[in-house]
Amino acid sequence: MARRKKVLIGSLCLLVLGALFVGIEILISYKCLMVKEYAIESERIEESVKLVLISDLHDSEFGEGNQRLVEKIRDQKPDVLLLDGDILNEDSADSHVAVELVEQLRKIAPVYYSLGNHEEEYLNRKTSDLMAELKSAGAVVLDQEFSDIEVKGNSLRIGGLYDYAFAVDGKGELDVNAMDEKLCKFLKDFQSTDAFSVMMAHRPDSFIWGDAANYWKIDLVVSGHNHGGQIIIPGKGGLYGGDQGWFPKYVDGMHHFEAVKNMIITRGLGSSSEKLPRFNNIPEIVVIDLKKK
Repeated sequence: MARRKKVLIGSLCLLVLGALFVGIEILISYKCLMVKEYAIESERIEESVKLVLISDLHDSEFGEGNQRLVEKIRDQKPDVLLLDGDILNEDSADSHVAVELVEQLRKIAPVYYSLGNHEEEYLNRKTSDLMAELKSAGAVVLDQEFSDIEVKGNSLRIGGLYDYAFAVDGKGELDVNAMDEKLCKFLKDFQSTDAFSVMMAHRPDSFIWGDAANYWKIDLVVSGHNHGGQIIIPGKGGLYGGDQGWFPKYVDGMHHFEAVKNMIITRGLGSSSEKLPRFNNIPEIVVIDLKKK
């Protein structure tokens, strides 16, 4: 009897410790911040330029008014800031978290903002005039648009695209002639430059499907959307990636293709209404150092 009691107590202790561990890991995956750095060498870069990328905030707040997030970004000394969509939620009551963040970040460096699926749905709901609010806050909002800028003597072309960068034929291969005419023209115009090109595409699927990443010539595509697979399993990576399914390949890190030279996918900063919480998945700020080759 005494032995069974000890086994029961021991089992309960293990359950409590396990629950405590899970709870702490979930808390870390929502409240902590880390910086992940990448370096890209290019013949189109003369003097080093630092880009900072964030995505998928989902109305989360790191400190009051996102002060911890802002300070962490300021510490990186960026030349350009890229906000790659889902900064708010589709059902947000208003846009104040995204707008106030832009207002603070614009004091650090120029802010370029592209739309994610949550911004698209927020706009469809007509909750508020999000585009005007973001622009008034100081962001350059890019949706099938691009800006040509000079940064430290370097020519950069920064674009934003939420839609898929392809249409497929009956064999599942890219068919440019089947694409929306306006979208196709935008992509053709975007790649026609001697500047270093950066495309903000919230969904990596916009380029990895339909062979688009092997067709459109872009120096760097930055994406988010899949939260690194939501749950990261040691040795296996992200658990689930939307259209990519279980244990997806393109939810984190740097990838290279024939035409898209570099694709960087961030795990993002938050989560919305996913059935599973972020786990073993620290919110990240991505720093991209563009260097002369």
